[in-house]
Amino acid sequence: MSTDVLALYRGLASKPLGRWLFARLICWKAPYFASISPRIRLLEPNRGEASLRHRRKLTNHIGTVHAIALCNLAEFIGGLTTDVSLPASMRWIPKGMTVEYLKKATGTMHAVATPAFAPRAAEEGYELPMDVVINNELGEPVFRARIAMWVSPKGKR
Repeated sequence: MSTDVLALYRGLASKPLGRWLFARLICWKAPYFASISPRIRLLEPNRGEASLRHRRKLTNHIGTVHAIALCNLAEFIGGLTTDVSLPASMRWIPKGMTVEYLKKATGTMHAVATPAFAPRAAEEGYELPMDVVINNELGEPVFRARIAMWVSPKGKR
């Protein structure tokens, strides 16, 4: 697993504003995610949780959270969860994403990411499906994604 990312999260998570600061640091490294102002709720191997608040800048023409904001939240927490779940000898990159919009997305969105199976070390690359479900404030699923993460040994292409 990425011990650097997980150690940073664990070091900050229990401190006041620590999870907020962690999310800001991730957005500094990957600036596009800052467009949704995500919040980390939990990050551990094989499970990650994040949220975003329904704000005007994320709203579409019908007043709901924009579909691409939901995709960004899914990729944000799916990538972080992948990163902290992999053996140290492996790396990852998203290869594709399939999404389903299940219901109008209003209010604070809560995303949960889990891998389809436990990541493993391997001599060759493999596809790791990362499942992300986003619920509204009532706990109802509004969005579902399966992100195809390409996992390969570090140093190999």
